[in-house]
Amino acid sequence: MKKYEEIIKAYKNGYAIPQFNTIDAEYTRYILEECEKEKSPVILGVSEKVANHLGGFKVARNIVDTLIEELNITIPVILHLDHAKSKESCEKAIKAGFDSVMIDYSAYPLEENIKITKSLVLENPNTIIECEVGTIGKNGNEGIVYSDIKDIERIKRETNAHLIAPSFGTVHGVYKGEPKLNFELLDEIKNKIDTPLVMHGGSGLSDENFKKSIAKGVAKININTELKQAWTKSIRKFLNDNPNETDPVFIIKSTGVEIKKVVSNLIHVFGSNNKA
Repeated sequence: MKKYEEIIKAYKNGYAIPQFNTIDAEYTRYILEECEKEKSPVILGVSEKVANHLGGFKVARNIVDTLIEELNITIPVILHLDHAKSKESCEKAIKAGFDSVMIDYSAYPLEENIKITKSLVLENPNTIIECEVGTIGKNGNEGIVYSDIKDIERIKRETNAHLIAPSFGTVHGVYKGEPKLNFELLDEIKNKIDTPLVMHGGSGLSDENFKKSIAKGVAKININTELKQAWTKSIRKFLNDNPNETDPVFIIKSTGVEIKKVVSNLIHVFGSNNKA
């Protein structure tokens, strides 16, 4: 798979490709424009919730394809279904033309996680398949269940998943206090399996933590909350400064500058600039 080769290249050359989760055409446009400017490959993450909001997986695919054409985007772009909770959702996304899907069966027994992941890999040889082992935290630092190295080895051996998202102390949403990242676990995983790793819950980490994780095998980093914060901050400021404005075009357009700042900064932290 040509697009998977972009992630392998990042893994082997010590940088990470950013996954920026998107919610609509405007968000997607700003991300693509900045990644094109920085010559960075990019993964556009779409959740099941966002796909439903847009009107379906095919709509999401068409938005991305149209923007790539109209904006003359030349960088590699991977469209990814993030945290799918069922095989059916993955199959719908794949049928709609998504390049990559994440099946999140981390809350189920390992045997179930292996079974569903393996079936997706075998049935979809042209799609990048990502799985998660352990439990990524939420609400600051709650609910973290660090991955067991034996489980990581087993799921790789039995499914041959293209990407594995281990739980090593990151958190979805906003961190409370200092993150407790288990870098020793990343070292152990890298020594045991030769597979690109995915960091979920990247928003809010220090540059040092990002770079250290990349050096230990993380080749894809997911960013969602930081973009939402930039979008919301921009909207609130614009409406506060322009209380009588009612045109959604101008209101939404106000988010572009801050979104692009986040995108550009993280591209440079991850080292993916000039890699396209």
